Amino acid sequence: MGRIGVVSYRLHLVDGVSIEARKWEDALTRLGWEIRTVAGEGPVDALVQGLGLYDDGPVDLAQLSDSLAECDVILAENILSLPLNPRATEAVASVARSRPTIVRHHDVPWQRHHLDSEYPLPDDPHWIHVTINQLTSDQLALRGIRSTRLYNRFDVDAPEGRRSWTRRLLDLPESRPVVLAPTRVIPRKNIALAAQLARASGALLWILGPAEDGFDEELQRLLDDLGPDQRHGAPPEVSIHDAYAACDAVAVTSTWEGFGNPVMEAFVHRRPLVLNEYPVARELLEFGFEVFSPHDPGALVAEFRQPDVERRERNYERVKRYFNLVDLPHELTHILEALKPLSR
Repeated sequence: MGRIGVVSYRLHLVDGVSIEARKWEDALTRLGWEIRTVAGEGPVDALVQGLGLYDDGPVDLAQLSDSLAECDVILAENILSLPLNPRATEAVASVARSRPTIVRHHDVPWQRHHLDSEYPLPDDPHWIHVTINQLTSDQLALRGIRSTRLYNRFDVDAPEGRRSWTRRLLDLPESRPVVLAPTRVIPRKNIALAAQLARASGALLWILGPAEDGFDEELQRLLDDLGPDQRHGAPPEVSIHDAYAACDAVAVTSTWEGFGNPVMEAFVHRRPLVLNEYPVARELLEFGFEVFSPHDPGALVAEFRQPDVERRERNYERVKRYFNLVDLPHELTHILEALKPLSR
């Protein structure tokens, strides 16, 4: 097939972009492509100076160019979308100019309050833009950029996880319902709302991820307020599958997500989902998913007492039908075929 150079600020780590990029890499490998990974951070094939999120020096443009020189296609994962390191964005744009490139947008600057909403996204006639939601596609169109929407895909045959073992390890009483917040703690994740829900429904709140972006003090105040009715983090031997198995509901209370992978992960693991309807969440609900409101703890209490197994199965079947990872190679084939006329 050829070689695809995957480039981003960071790759093969635990952040959302890395996880989704890895799914594409695996699918492209199954299609016969050779993958070369290039980033400023992470266990990649080429680690380029200045390309990382928090690098404040110049990008080694010669190294970046050499790292991608023998690639037939470039796949830019969010690095041409969010100017978190404008030097890196500009460097990748210059190297990709007039080359067959898939620009995958997980986020765009006007959707993040702390970024320059007027930052002009780079574009080129040889590029195809791909978004992970329809909202971003529509917003790009208003700015003169055509794009293809391809939602994130999920392994619907994920491991079941170890419920009893995990609850014993974390001292979670089997008789106590647990609400899992499987996320980092930053302002837009709105963890305080998940805490209110857990308290109102008589559940223990388990916050899985760390505080970031200077949110440590706020998180500590929240944990102190919850007292013994919370857990934070998990030992390394506890997998994400174990966490979903050990909980009785999943809370996604964000005010904004580009997609929100825990939404689909909750359904895959057949867990009830409490969802704050951020804009893209409303888009996903159009597929018929059935969720709980964070403002109706009584409905969640009823679910704890008498789980609706049929509803959980309906949600699972919708993920299997519309967001199945096994369909990803087929979807990527269409995108790559659209690149061919541009590369001649």
